[in-house]
Amino acid sequence: QRRTRTLNPVCFYIGSRPIYWYGVMVACAFLACVIRWNLMARREGREHGFGSELGFWIMVSGILGARLAYVLANWSEFANHPLDVVRIDKGGLIFYGGFIGASLGLILFARARKIRLWTLADFTVCALPLGHAIGRIGCFINGCCYGAETSVPWATTLEGIRRHPVQLYESAFNLAVFFLLAWFYPRKKREGSVLVLYLVTYPVGRFLLEFLRGDDRLRWFGLNVAQEVSLGLFVAGLILWFSMKRKAE
Repeated sequence: QRRTRTLNPVCFYIGSRPIYWYGVMVACAFLACVIRWNLMARREGREHGFGSELGFWIMVSGILGARLAYVLANWSEFANHPLDVVRIDKGGLIFYGGFIGASLGLILFARARKIRLWTLADFTVCALPLGHAIGRIGCFINGCCYGAETSVPWATTLEGIRRHPVQLYESAFNLAVFFLLAWFYPRKKREGSVLVLYLVTYPVGRFLLEFLRGDDRLRWFGLNVAQEVSLGLFVAGLILWFSMKRKAE
């Protein structure tokens, strides 16, 4: 997958070793989520450190899923350099892979702590768009996940080509979803409804923003994989919503 850069991707050096902005922003994203979860846990009377423990499970499972998805989607890059598989500090995480991995981690955490899964899912998803918004800023600095060529006034120039700053579009959209979930969470009437709201909002925005992407994308049946996963999650959200509505009747 070809990359192009907008800004210096190196944040600072430790000796001669570069520390990349991408890795820094991913770390900030997880930290923001943990802070959000701990604040929510305190308001709900959960034990001290609940958000930090949840964050550890989500971080490990999410990163493994996101990296595995990226490696599989770009295997030609890693076939001759297998050690690069672990270099996530340089970039290379696929959100939907991370979402699936984090979902599995969430299920295991719910079972280990004997917490109702839908209740925990509502709690967890409230912070997810905030972390995602921060992570996309890391993508923008790193120069990955870039946009298609455009002539809009706010375009960014990448390798001599003016492109949509699609990473920042998605960051802004994720912030809007974050505030929507934050408003809805204390007003929810059924467990699982916050997750449903996320599943019928974020995938729609992601599906549309994918049309503005300019990097190489795997495509099946006329759509790229991210769009197909978006459709699948949206349908899953609708099915879950109708199922909840039927049980309430």
